[in-house]
Amino acid sequence: MRYLVTGAFGAIGAWTVRALLDRGHDVVTYDLGASDHRLRLALSDEQVAALWRIEGDVTDLDRLETVIADEGITGVIHLAALQVPFVRADPVAGAAVNVGGTVNVLEAVRRRGEGMAPVVYASSIAALAEPPGAYPSTLYGVFKLANEGTAARYYEDYGVRSVGLRPHTVYGPGRDQGLTSAPTAAMVAAAEGREFRIPFGGALQLQYVADAGEAFVRASEAGADGASVHNLDGPVATIPEVIAAIERAAPEAAGLVTAEEDPLPFPPSVDATSFTALVGGPVARPLEDGVAEAIARFRP
Repeated sequence: MRYLVTGAFGAIGAWTVRALLDRGHDVVTYDLGASDHRLRLALSDEQVAALWRIEGDVTDLDRLETVIADEGITGVIHLAALQVPFVRADPVAGAAVNVGGTVNVLEAVRRRGEGMAPVVYASSIAALAEPPGAYPSTLYGVFKLANEGTAARYYEDYGVRSVGLRPHTVYGPGRDQGLTSAPTAAMVAAAEGREFRIPFGGALQLQYVADAGEAFVRASEAGADGASVHNLDGPVATIPEVIAAIERAAPEAAGLVTAEEDPLPFPPSVDATSFTALVGGPVARPLEDGVAEAIARFRP
């Protein structure tokens, strides 16, 4: 297949590109980012050099439609988005990119017509709220919830198939932005022998970034009908357990990583049964393995 990956310069985007290339798919990246440093973390030099890159904005529907047609795209993995802090700082831009951009991707695929794989897009754990029926606790989460509803309507009204995936806390090489990037920052600090304080406590469901990229590709390969949304699988750990895993991977950093106590304002864990059923089994590796690999990659 020939894939268009929006937001390919992001953390999940880079590792999604890697998973696609490892399977022999053609990949066209679509991103406005000025730096490809995350791609260079995930890909070999040869893979980076061979990528077909297009500078593009998901808020530009005409551009998306033209690229999908001209490049012979048969599958879209949509990851372009502004993270929680950026949406909070500029909600108008956040809505334009996170909501309008998703509508544009679905619409461009609708206009392309037959022969397209389901659109696979990134929702977020931030789209959920407790108790059920409450609104998400951030504008970012509200926008992601809106995308889930939009995707459902695009299937019901136009027959555009889609799969939405909700990552929880993605960590590892390239995860350097967003509200839940703090565990990764703590791993970088430990690898470099620096102090770091994680600004929250509680428990998290964690996905190593390479596994998150793998999850998006497997969701595309599943060829699902309808407009489904799934939580990604991953081990659940408290922040003290994350810190303990960091110290086991970097014993010389014992005591350097500390944390606040207040939990993040979304569910600490979710049911990923529907996702593992969709792709034929779990994708996420154990926390110990992911942290050890991340620390090894972060060492100077």
